[in-house]
Amino acid sequence: MRAQATLKKVFDNKQRELDKKQEDLQKEREDIEKQRDVLSKSALAKRVDKWQREMMQLQGVFVDYNKELQKKQGELTQPIVQKIMGAIRRLATQEGFDLVVDKQAAPYVRSDLDVTDRIITLYNQGAGDEGAKAAPSEKDKKGGSAPAPLPLPGLNTPPTLAPPKN
Repeated sequence: MRAQATLKKVFDNKQRELDKKQEDLQKEREDIEKQRDVLSKSALAKRVDKWQREMMQLQGVFVDYNKELQKKQGELTQPIVQKIMGAIRRLATQEGFDLVVDKQAAPYVRSDLDVTDRIITLYNQGAGDEGAKAAPSEKDKKGGSAPAPLPLPGLNTPPTLAPPKN
């Protein structure tokens, strides 16, 4: 939750910037629509081209911000993931489990086999700390276990402006 709150703070300003640019482009599009019959074809084409270039730039900024969000999320969540993995290893060793599977990967899980609450308890007690201090595995270094980006309002949705009708 803290990692998510930190991410939200980091990207709120950027989201406001994106929203402002998108709002400006929407207003420009509406202005182009209003002046469609007044402007010459070449002037209208120039404005439409300019608007489309600005829209493409905005979409590029959106992509860059999203990549930055994913990178920052990985930095913030990696220690948490490592600590959870340590708690899972410890519980599996203590209980003699041969396999621990994320319940999202299984179509059905008996509730008596679910160890989620026990892992959370171990995590909160610091039992997974040895996993947090361990060096990341090759899979982790390559980003194989990187979590999906957190859904932040508006950041996971590309700008929705469309070019003016011809």
